Amino acid sequence: MKKFFGFYTKTPLILRILVGLVIGICLGLWVPQAGFVTVFGDVFVGALKAIAPVLVFVLVVASLASAGQGIGKRFRTVIIFYMLSTFLAAVVAVIMSYIFKVTIPLSEMADKTAPTGLGEVFRNLLSNMVMNPVSALINANYVGILFWSVILGLTLRSAASDTTKGVLTDISNAVSKAVAWVIQLAPFGIMGLVYSSVSEYGIEIFTDYGKLLAVLVGCMLLVAFIVDPLIVAIALKRNPYPLVFRCFRESGITAFFTRSSAANIPVNMSLCEKLGLDREHYSVSIPLGATINMDGAAITITVMALAAAFSQGINVNIIIAILLSFVATLGACGASGVAGGSLLLIPMACSLLGVGQDVAMQMVAVGFVIGVVQDSLETAINSSGDVIFCATAEYREWIKQGKKLPFDKK
Repeated sequence: MKKFFGFYTKTPLILRILVGLVIGICLGLWVPQAGFVTVFGDVFVGALKAIAPVLVFVLVVASLASAGQGIGKRFRTVIIFYMLSTFLAAVVAVIMSYIFKVTIPLSEMADKTAPTGLGEVFRNLLSNMVMNPVSALINANYVGILFWSVILGLTLRSAASDTTKGVLTDISNAVSKAVAWVIQLAPFGIMGLVYSSVSEYGIEIFTDYGKLLAVLVGCMLLVAFIVDPLIVAIALKRNPYPLVFRCFRESGITAFFTRSSAANIPVNMSLCEKLGLDREHYSVSIPLGATINMDGAAITITVMALAAAFSQGINVNIIIAILLSFVATLGACGASGVAGGSLLLIPMACSLLGVGQDVAMQMVAVGFVIGVVQDSLETAINSSGDVIFCATAEYREWIKQGKKLPFDKK
């Protein structure tokens, strides 16, 4: 058993998920009456529902509590770039989701509708924000979880000792490790969930999945090659593509396969050195970017949440869409460092749209099915963007000082 478990964990997760996907399809087509297979999907979704609220809470608290260390005025610019880029990515995702509306057959209808008036929107939002934090965790109220985690994180940043911050980081790492263990169940969960979908709806279900993946990839490419370069061009008044393409070539490709912004930090550090950046600057900005520069995660959260709402027949107006962009931006900043971490934040956005938690977790499971492409491209955009905006922030100072940039024509 120990040898089997070792072989299982050493096999790449992507390969295991593909195997589970194929087995689920085959069982759904050939043995549609084997209802016990759905238990694997139920267990996987249940584990995700249990750990997701705790994950969001500890990640945001630990991140904010330690974020103030060594960050002064010279880092304001890069932080603004990181947050602006993530917010614009969420806005692009909203626009694309409205243009190309995607619905996914789900097994449960929403138990409520999204609020339509501005007063009702803010009343519900404020009520959820000030809910008892313990109740918010128990009820998976992600708006309340996010609010209290931000409050605690900011207060701990100034009041807590370095030892306490270290403990918070350790707790965050421990919860992320627990999530990683849950993710190990993904192949079995995907098998059960795909079996349930195929046995009920037939092989045509994957046409809908393909449409959803196309919207996600389209949003990410649009942000990576249009929106982010536009920010760089406005900031530097230079052609941004030499910098953008180099970052994608030397950082994005590696991140695509590692599927972890944290694992790609050493690669980004080396690239920053090649770009001639100040080590004192990028040694803080790059790890910070791996936490808060999450364009791809914001896109995933927004597109998947809106797809869940559209699938349930919920009409989302422009007011809620704008709020969703802010929520996705904040939520993306707390995305886990493990593969597929942003998927676990989809319920937070779904709660704003009136989508039930069971439906939201089904969308999380759909995300794991298409995650082979989605999560890899998401990480590539996130990680390469860390270097792009870190370099842009420092190159702005170079321009003010009259220094030439590496990409300026001689």
